[in-house]
Parts: sequence; structure tokens; C-alpha cells
Amino acid sequence: MSRVAKKLFGTSGIRGKIGSEVTCELALNVGKSLAYYLENTGTVVVGYDTRTTNKMLDEAITAGLLESGVNVVKIGMVPTPLVGYATEKLDADAGIMLTASHNPSQYNGIKLWNKNGMAYTSAQEMAIEEIYANKSYISVPWDKVGKLSVNEEIKGKYIDDLVDLVDIKEGLKVVIDCASGAGSEISPLVFRKAGCEVTTLNSQPDGFFPGRNPEPNAENLQTLMKTVVAIGADLGIAHDGDADRMITVDEKGEISPFDSLLALMSKEFDGDIVTTVDAGLCMDESVKGEVIRTPVGDVNVAEAIIEKDASFGGEPSGTWLHPDFCMCPDGILSGLRMAELVSHNGKLSQLLDEIPSYPNIREKIICSKQAKIKVMENMEELLTAEFDDIVDVNSLDGVRLTFSDDSWVLVRPSGTEDYIRITLESRDEKRAEEIKEICVKIINENL
Repeated sequence: MSRVAKKLFGTSGIRGKIGSEVTCELALNVGKSLAYYLENTGTVVVGYDTRTTNKMLDEAITAGLLESGVNVVKIGMVPTPLVGYATEKLDADAGIMLTASHNPSQYNGIKLWNKNGMAYTSAQEMAIEEIYANKSYISVPWDKVGKLSVNEEIKGKYIDDLVDLVDIKEGLKVVIDCASGAGSEISPLVFRKAGCEVTTLNSQPDGFFPGRNPEPNAENLQTLMKTVVAIGADLGIAHDGDADRMITVDEKGEISPFDSLLALMSKEFDGDIVTTVDAGLCMDESVKGEVIRTPVGDVNVAEAIIEKDASFGGEPSGTWLHPDFCMCPDGILSGLRMAELVSHNGKLSQLLDEIPSYPNIREKIICSKQAKIKVMENMEELLTAEFDDIVDVNSLDGVRLTFSDDSWVLVRPSGTEDYIRITLESRDEKRAEEIKEICVKIINENL
């Protein structure tokens, strides 16, 4: 097979705008390609989020699988973690989630899952891409086509298993903002079954995301922040479009710093912790074991968890993996564990105050897919020429520089959107701003 020049997959599956980048034809042929990769046999679980284009993609990718001799188990509109869970529990050969996660309504995507509930690795994705590019897939005879079935029971098993995993003191007041996404039905139900008093926001499934954009950040969570204070809740929890992520709001209505929140949860686990190159210093200063860093992307974290036998792992974005449950990122379980922590240990704001915190900046600069390649070509050389106190250069994912005063900066191309991302941290706010301005200047001059 020839090597594929342009990748379909980014850091989190295939993702793009409907019509121009993600089409029914693409979904059909990805289904055929996955079937070929599975040697035209076995069973695949298929689920989707609330996006308006998901049912057409669901039908297309299902048709590709069935035409190629693979059985399909449909589980309907579900959170991404339920697809990973179902793939493992139903002993399927692979799973497919149709979602664009936190991207706006006009986007959609395809993410693939292994038998153990872990996302497909980069090597597996490249294998699918080569089959897709070379049209190596085949159609089986009419009497060998795959069988189609629907499984509704797996949702109930997932809910019960989640509730059994935590011990939350009765009566904790929680506000849950589901962004009208895939967690809208299941997440509030799980928290109620776990003993919480739940108020919901944006929990009507709606692919237009009318209440807020699906990315859980401060700009989009103003209503949640105000509601937590207004009703005297103990905790606010926000999901993204497919509920593989979770961000909290404390009892004061403040959105929790991403790095601090990850560190707070990580310190609850014995053993080593896996995170990504964009995670801050507080991780190293909080956890009990070793901090292992990987490139950005939940599959990279998952691979390292398995390889290092780590206890827990996650990205500062709120994408956390719980290896004692499933190797798929699970925003609902992450929220449950935060609720458990608060119910037994006191106010979230006070718990977060105990985590070391430093000035942290996350900036993004609009940059097309084609321009990202050009901009990043000489980024290491350009950055290292501008600073004279560098003690470490890490090119694991983009370019990360560490400086003699413990400040650090990471410049990397987004794997899911048309941005170059700058992430940095310093013990001094002025120093942080200086680093940011230099990086912004370098990127803009090379666009």
C-alpha cells in the first residue's frame, strides 16, 4: 500500500464541517474500511450524540459495515463513554461514536474504539486511512452481509455500574449543564441515583445547542455559574457535546482552573498519573507518584496508562480516564468522583485552594490546516532563537520550552480545529505575558 499523504484523523478521531469535510460518502467508506481492517467479520457497536446530522451518518456508516459482512449493534443517542463501555461489555470487536465533541453544530466526526474501550491508536488510524485511500475494502455476497440489532439494555447497566462505583453523601446539591448534548438524558439520572439533589440546565437533547456552545469554558458557562450561587448548590458540573469531558463550578460560582482540578483528582489516587504536555506545574507538586507526560489526545494518555500501569490519567481540558472502570474518557464518572470528593471533604473552592496555582495562559490563533504545517515547520528554531534561558526543549507534541525560572510554554497545532494553540505557565504574571507576546508575534509573522 502507498503511504497516505493527508490524514483523515486528528487528535480525536475524524472531525470536520458537514458537507465539505464530513459526508455520508466518507462515513460509508470509513465503515467499509473498518470492516476490512476487522477482516470482514465480527461485531461493531455504533452510537451518536445529538447533532442534527448524526442519523444520516449513522445510517451511512452502518451500511458500510453491513455491506462488508460485519454485524452492527446500535445503541442510539448516547454519551461517548457509553460506546467505549458497551464495546467492552458486549465483547464487540470495535466501537464507533459519531460526534464532534465540543465543536459547533455544523461539525461532526467519527471516533473508533477498541475491544477494551480504548480509542484507536494513531497506528490503527493510519491503517484505516490507508485502506480508505486505496479503496481496499470489499463487499461480501448477499448471503454474507452483516446482521443489524439494537441494544437498549446496555444503558441501564452502564448507569448501575457508575452508581456502584461511588459513595456520595445523600443530599449534595448539584447543578448539571449538559449543553443539550449526549449526556442530557443519562448524566442527571446517574447523579440522582447516586443520591444527589440535581438541578439541570440545557438537558433537552438538541443538536443546535440552543442554550450554549458545547465547549465547557467560562464564556459558555455563565448561566451555570450564576445558577450554582442562586440556588446555593454545592457544585456545578458542565459537559461537552458528547460528555467525555467534565468541568466543575465551585459553590462560589467560579469555574475551576483546569489544571488545578485535574491535580485535585489525581492526588486521590496512589501510583503514577498520566497527563499531557500542556498540563501545568501543579501536577508535579500534587500527586503521590510519578507524573508521566504524553502528546495531547486521550488515546495517548490511555496508551501510557496501560504501558505504565498508572492509576489515573487525564488532560487539563477535563478529559479524564478511569482505568478501574473503562479506558474510554468519561465525563459523567469524572463528575461523580468530584461530587464524591466534595461530599466527604468539604467545599470545592477550599479544596482547590490547597492546589498550587500559577499564572496560566491559553491562547489560540486562527490558522488553516495547510498553514499549520508551514507555521510549525521551523517553530523550534524560531522559538529557541528568541529566548536565552531555556533549560529543556520537548518536541513530543509541538514545541515545549522550559525555562530556568520554571516557566514553560507549549506551541502546538490543534488536532481538531483550525488553530495554533499557545499554552504557558509562569510563577510570575508579567513573565507569563512576556512569553505569550513573543510567541504570538512569531506565529503571526509566519502565517
